[in-house]
Amino acid sequence: MGNIRELKKFEEIAGYQFRNQELLRQAVTHSSFANEKRLGKNKCNERLEFLGDAVLELVSSEFLYAHYPDVPEGELTKKRASMVCEPSLAMSARDIQLQDYLLLGKGEETTGGRKRDSITSDALEAVIGAIYLDGGIENARDFILRFVLNDLEHKSLFYDSKTVLQEIVQDQGKVPQYVLTGCTGPDHDKCFFAEVHVSGKLCGKGKGHTKKAAEQAAAYEAVLSMRK
Repeated sequence: MGNIRELKKFEEIAGYQFRNQELLRQAVTHSSFANEKRLGKNKCNERLEFLGDAVLELVSSEFLYAHYPDVPEGELTKKRASMVCEPSLAMSARDIQLQDYLLLGKGEETTGGRKRDSITSDALEAVIGAIYLDGGIENARDFILRFVLNDLEHKSLFYDSKTVLQEIVQDQGKVPQYVLTGCTGPDHDKCFFAEVHVSGKLCGKGKGHTKKAAEQAAAYEAVLSMRK
């Protein structure tokens, strides 16, 4: 991955064509690859990630300010945090298959780096930074609105599902109980399985790369079933 032809495929998915292809290549270059190939620290995506993070914060703040005119600053801050948190950005990155185009060092590749939320979310911010430098704030805003600030109701429900489930069952005088039911895979790429029970009844199952993620997925399934 990482040559011009392959990156053209990513441009088609992202809906943006770079004038400077080197910016896109840098955005998908993880520090492990840059170190392995002795490209120099400035050739990885960390500086672009720094810039993209700032652009993302500006655009998401602007979006919330415009769409929630009656919501106070504290609540807007919480909403922004959930919208641009690492798992949410990783979900957005997977939606555009960004993980398939990352340049990783051999060690990072073999230990499951391509699936790691921290790496894919950082790369997404780097892509945002690259688009901003290549095409300006309007193109960066368009990308963020299409791929990060889209389907917010679903994203918010998924990442707040344990809280939502807690509120639902509390009204009934009940408490959700989470049970870890299994764990597979090597230490660097584990998959956890969890269930959530309410009053002894199985309400949802989930899996994830951490116990918390598995519980969140179980809660999400439970909330969806209760809302039918």
